[in-house]
Amino acid sequence: MSRELDFFFYIGSTYTYLSVNRVAKIAAHEGIGLRWRPFHVRAIMIEQNNRPFVGKPVKLKYMWRDLERRAMRYGIPFKSIPDYPVDPEGLANRVAVLAAEEGWCPEYARATYRDWFLENKAPGDPEHLRLMLSRLGKDPDSTISRANGETIRSRYDSETEHAKQLGIFGSPTFVCDTEIFWGDDRFEDAMEWAKSRQR
Repeated sequence: MSRELDFFFYIGSTYTYLSVNRVAKIAAHEGIGLRWRPFHVRAIMIEQNNRPFVGKPVKLKYMWRDLERRAMRYGIPFKSIPDYPVDPEGLANRVAVLAAEEGWCPEYARATYRDWFLENKAPGDPEHLRLMLSRLGKDPDSTISRANGETIRSRYDSETEHAKQLGIFGSPTFVCDTEIFWGDDRFEDAMEWAKSRQR
């Protein structure tokens, strides 16, 4: 049993905006390890015929308002509704996979979501991605080249397959051992579960 959580997330998931802005600080305060694990939730949703907002404008409208309310509750900035969906080629998420392997995923995810939600700069747009990587002190050409390479693509696929085998179907999802907690609003439940486990 473990006092650790795996944080499975997809850049492009709207509610993940809340999680990337709050979970690291809370987990550190509670002494819970947090592993950032990007995966391709869109592929899983398509496979399961589970695309919650496609062709559902009423539900989509509710989602944005709910997200705005929750952001206000947590003190997370919410400027206006950004373009959605984003990252059709998966580049932003493959960069996240690379960042997770190298230890700078939290900073990258927060910067990506901040620019998307507050500046409406779409994740995965190559021009914007280069500027953001430079701001993070990363070499844009090298980073994007590696993110487009077979090693990272394979890692992204394997993380997605692992998520699917765990029964994950949405982002964000928190996992403690084999117990899964779907949604930003289940993070506190996941924390309580992890804290109750033996080291």
